[in-house]
Amino acid sequence: MKAYRIFVINPGSTSTKISMFENENCLFTEDTFHDSSVLRTFPTINDQLDYRMAVVHQFLEQKGIDLTGVDAIVGRGGGCYPIPGGVYKIDERLLQDTRESRSGLYHASMLGVQMAKVLHDEYGGELLMMDPPVVDELCDLARMTGVRGVYRKTATHALNLKATARKHAEKLGRHYEDCNFIICHIDGGISVTAHCKGRMIDANDAGGGEGPFTPTRMGSMAITDIIGAMGEYTHEELKALCSQAGGLSSHFGTSDSDVVHALVEAGDARAVRVWQAMIYQICKEIGAMAAVLEGRVDAIVLTGGLLRFSDVREGIERRCGFIAPVAVYPGECEQEAMAAGAMRVLTGEEEALCYPGKPVWNGFEDEQ
Repeated sequence: MKAYRIFVINPGSTSTKISMFENENCLFTEDTFHDSSVLRTFPTINDQLDYRMAVVHQFLEQKGIDLTGVDAIVGRGGGCYPIPGGVYKIDERLLQDTRESRSGLYHASMLGVQMAKVLHDEYGGELLMMDPPVVDELCDLARMTGVRGVYRKTATHALNLKATARKHAEKLGRHYEDCNFIICHIDGGISVTAHCKGRMIDANDAGGGEGPFTPTRMGSMAITDIIGAMGEYTHEELKALCSQAGGLSSHFGTSDSDVVHALVEAGDARAVRVWQAMIYQICKEIGAMAAVLEGRVDAIVLTGGLLRFSDVREGIERRCGFIAPVAVYPGECEQEAMAAGAMRVLTGEEEALCYPGKPVWNGFEDEQ
């Protein structure tokens, strides 16, 4: 088989991760942390593009890495219109819709396709995106709210969630399409999702700040609290609390979980209370997803960077272990998933999809 070189770019809420693959083999991965206090100096997430690209170029230069002749550059998807899962060609319409957050998702992932395009203009290769956070497979009941004409949206770590679900199904000797899982991505953002027979039928709107609070996001709050206690906040300040400035960042002035957890380990009472409350809220969301699946849950699968702290896993097992067995995959497999998707396109196993420029779901017919 030809040796294909695939470069993968994955901007997260507090980091930028880049990897080079030769076919399925990862040649290197570099994950650079960005403190939220630095990121907040940029007026918008789009304004972070040059800053994050400088980090990438510096690394490539320091390591003497030449991307000339690269076969594919894959950027993590962002806030384009909600679309079915799959591998997509990055074109100008996708870039523009992502920059404009057409789905309403305001998150650093919107930089992925933009960063890939910058490198593509320099080095060429196939330009691809796979399973953006706005992959939409919600069941109809999960879309409803208590306000006519306002519907819930999907904004999750879909790429890692689905890749981890398939990995665990394979470990069980089964197919993802035959399993019911609760899959949780626990890191700078936290997604808690219900997967029924290969479809992600419900999820917290992680990109919108719904669900547990996280290192960077405020989490769900009563509307009356937002109107009252936070009534003086500007629209932009509220958006920042949903994506960068909430959660641990609000409580401690940093989203660096290592810094906060060091306080927990030292017995700082406030740090222990906030940290345990975050785990508590994750458990509540898992319980909700168990109800969505009517209690028929094959496994609760945990993934993401915060699983490096054993008390996260232990807290979830203690409160939720009665629902189903708990499986843990620390870190994430997003880089591998994107490289594998590019390989399927490069080898002709799969054809890259064209971005449709419209949402996969656009309301109920009887409410039009």
